[in-house]
Amino acid sequence: MTLTETRQLRAAILTVVRTLHPARHLLRAKDLMDARYREPLDVPTLARMAHLSPAHFSREFHRVFGEAPHQYLLTRRLERAAALLRNTDWSVADICLAVGLRSIGSFTTSFGRAFGMTPTAYRSAHLPAIARARVPTCVLQAYARPLPSTFGEDRRSSPR
Repeated sequence: MTLTETRQLRAAILTVVRTLHPARHLLRAKDLMDARYREPLDVPTLARMAHLSPAHFSREFHRVFGEAPHQYLLTRRLERAAALLRNTDWSVADICLAVGLRSIGSFTTSFGRAFGMTPTAYRSAHLPAIARARVPTCVLQAYARPLPSTFGEDRRSSPR
């Protein structure tokens, strides 16, 4: 590919990127936060994904989704932490690190604000993971099958 062709291709790509609705770029950053919440994501990284400056990205994200990017990411992390508290027997410290947070004190404080109780109290308010029996998929499917039809029209008449 020649330099001229490369420049033309780049210009065509930028034209397409610029013609997309700005909210599409914000959705790309939001999807990134949903998928990679464990990783240390900051506003400049997210703004690059949205092809916006960090300040403009923060303003537009807040305008479109109703909360700041950092708050959205923290909410996703706390929701995942709540699921881990309900479904595993991991320690609170392990869960804190697993969802991408680095300070157990900040995690406990943020969790308390979001859920109205500490992570330990939240866990004790739910059945322990070991107490809930996991039903194998094959058993669930066997019991979910429809019953054989009892309509007379559906029965095949036996030849006489």
